[in-house]
Amino acid sequence: MAAQSATKLGVNPVTAAWRSLSKPVFLPALAIIVAALAFATWYGSAYGADAQSAFTELRDGIGRTIGWWYVLLVTVFVVFAFWVACSRAGAIRLGRDDERPVFSRFAWFAMLFSAGMGIGLVFWGVAEPLTHMMSPPEIAGVDPGSAEAGRFAIGAALFHWGLHAWAIYAVVGLGLAYMSFRRGRPLSIRWLLEPVFGRKLIESWVGHAIDVFAIVGTVFGVATSLGQGVLQMQAGLAHLGWFQPSKGLLLVLVVIVTVAGTISVVTGLDKGVRWLSNANMSLAALLALAVLLIGPTAFLFQSFVQNSGEYLQTLPKLALVTGAGADDGWTLGWTLFNQAWFLSWAPFVGMFIARISRGRTIREFIFGVMLAPTLIAVVWFTVFGSTGILEQLKDGSMVGEGGSVDTNTTLFTLFEQLTGGSGMAVALSVVALLVITLFFVTSSDSCALVIDVLSHGGSTETPRTTRVFWAVMIGVAGALLLLAGGEAALTVLQVSSIASAAPLSVVYALAVVAMVRMFRYEIAIMPRFVRVHPKASPTALVSAAREKARGEGTGGGDASGEEDLERDLRALLRAWNDGEGAGGAATRQRPVATPVGASTPAPTATAVLEQFAGALAPSAAPAADDASPDRPVRVLTVLDVPAYPTTVDTATGAVEWDETAMPADPIEGEVFDTPEFASSAAGMEERTARLLRGTAATEGPTG
Repeated sequence: MAAQSATKLGVNPVTAAWRSLSKPVFLPALAIIVAALAFATWYGSAYGADAQSAFTELRDGIGRTIGWWYVLLVTVFVVFAFWVACSRAGAIRLGRDDERPVFSRFAWFAMLFSAGMGIGLVFWGVAEPLTHMMSPPEIAGVDPGSAEAGRFAIGAALFHWGLHAWAIYAVVGLGLAYMSFRRGRPLSIRWLLEPVFGRKLIESWVGHAIDVFAIVGTVFGVATSLGQGVLQMQAGLAHLGWFQPSKGLLLVLVVIVTVAGTISVVTGLDKGVRWLSNANMSLAALLALAVLLIGPTAFLFQSFVQNSGEYLQTLPKLALVTGAGADDGWTLGWTLFNQAWFLSWAPFVGMFIARISRGRTIREFIFGVMLAPTLIAVVWFTVFGSTGILEQLKDGSMVGEGGSVDTNTTLFTLFEQLTGGSGMAVALSVVALLVITLFFVTSSDSCALVIDVLSHGGSTETPRTTRVFWAVMIGVAGALLLLAGGEAALTVLQVSSIASAAPLSVVYALAVVAMVRMFRYEIAIMPRFVRVHPKASPTALVSAAREKARGEGTGGGDASGEEDLERDLRALLRAWNDGEGAGGAATRQRPVATPVGASTPAPTATAVLEQFAGALAPSAAPAADDASPDRPVRVLTVLDVPAYPTTVDTATGAVEWDETAMPADPIEGEVFDTPEFASSAAGMEERTARLLRGTAATEGPTG
């Protein structure tokens, strides 16, 4: 937008884009990325396998040192997310109270899922369950390759790709969406901590460092995934016999993904990214449906229910397992690595799902971001993972010698085992390759959008020039790693991603503290709306008339009782129409209770009803020409006040309260001259208060 406007004014778009960048964030992040790429490429090319072994040991050392913190933190995220969704804070809207979601539910879910981990499920859908089955951890207590190991394998895969993974994204995305769309802060990681540190510190070098870490971790994570994905695409093409693996083929695949991602990122969020995400989900659903129908359909329906139960059993079993005392390295290589990987991806995915979630309530956000993808993961691992395990149990055709699993080709091997013919296997493989490609394209363009927002200090309107720059940078990074450094260079960036997750994890933990403070304040000022009507409900009217008819019945049988009911009901309605049950009831007293020990009959429901109507009449009394039973409903605003700030006046018995004892807004009074603040709920409140103050000053005292 800025670059386009600059073009109209005759300013070079590149110059305009450079001026709009946040230099304290962009320049250090770019310097670190270039230096890391240069070192990874040189070291991987020069030392090869030795370099890979050295950095693998470094990666594992990081996991052994701080992996326990990752496991604990992510489990806390799961608990926190569901607590927020089920509390009164769940009704808070991520935006102004009158806003509605920008995207439909299907488009919203497709975009967040495609950017978050769609490619991960395609890559690991068959390979991970088979790996866990052939090499189960000690804690599982099952024999490798057995049916029991297969059941555990599905539960373990779902643990890695289910609630715990999406809780990381949900916490970061929720904090960003709340602080930006409701409180008007720039859409940047640093502003998650304003309720803890204050605006001054967040706008200093501390905030710049937080955003630099977020950019670097995101680029490393996506570039590494791009490299791994291209290797799988090459393996699939080679498995089909179409091409031989080569550096030239890798370069072509990287260029295709980068060009497609660049085109998508230029068209923006509403067009390119949304269209590709919807296409992704449709093709992935088609692929899963084909495997479901061609494969063991009845067995898969049974497995879906069983796998859901297996996941629910595995969830508490592995939630706090850190691998302490275990010698197999399973927790280190899978759980800790995956969670650290997701933590490093959280700035990218969290900010992206925040951008597409404006207008939704917190409850809808949490349940949509956590439950829907987890359900899809259960379906996906059932269709692909359970099918692969069944084929392995039948004839051992899915793994190599010694139980080795080729993660790049297991998906294509499964297609061959299912179809029994080359034609259908090739068709499924082509669809799978297309799905993999589109998932990488959506990850690339979404990543470029998010990094560009961070580079511009949180501004959601960024120039096309810088968006293209970051899309190309990601492609160049992936190409350099693959062509010069190979597997060793990818391992270097894996280490970088996991290491960058350490400071980011501290930011996320403080963000949870900040959100608790903000939501406590929001709940304290949250109004409840009560509907008040000056008459009873139709059911209550009929019940009152029936009770009166029974009390005054003449014993003439059912027909007589029905006549009494109709008579009393008409009289009751006539009383309402004449104001007898509303306005009239307020002008005279009717006995509604009997003293203890008296012989007077208990009051009828009609009398109680009339007194209730009389009590409501002063606040909702109808006008003289509005005596119909369908009078307008009054809606009252009710603010809950806890007991601790209230006191009772001993002289009058009146209840008073100390407003200063209520929770205070941790970021009250801060105003930003930005489009994000102007369109937020906080911006609207600030403009409203300013308008009221101006009106009051103009009117002056009324005397």
